[in-house]
Amino acid sequence: MSAEFLIVDGHSVIFAWPELRTLHNRKTGSARDLLTKILTEYQDQTGINVVLVFDGKGPVITQEKEPGGIQIFYSNTSHTADDIIERLVAKYGKLYQITVATCDLLEQQTAIAFGGNCISAEGLRDLIAGARTNFARALKRRNAR
Repeated sequence: MSAEFLIVDGHSVIFAWPELRTLHNRKTGSARDLLTKILTEYQDQTGINVVLVFDGKGPVITQEKEPGGIQIFYSNTSHTADDIIERLVAKYGKLYQITVATCDLLEQQTAIAFGGNCISAEGLRDLIAGARTNFARALKRRNAR
């Protein structure tokens, strides 16, 4: 396996993390932006490809990606973020190491059935904290040279 992917169920994480849920209650876009920023930092620190998926409202599934940024999908009105996540894991689960971050137990079971791994929103928080710690240590070692 050449690449590793982290697929994040955006709203599942937003509603599980109190600080993001509070921000979402004030302004939905701000919570999405902060989660995107956190996950972009994680991708930069680890080299793991991050895919963030949200429930959308439009007639078509949309995808956004800025150079060097994470990949973001918004479902359309006839699909959910869960549908997109499950299709991605079904298509790529045997080719790449994929971890899905969600609190949805049914989605976790489906992802595992297709060859993915799963973590909860709190597991994602721990993963991000560990990456920040490792990055800070590596930076400190490098600067000490």
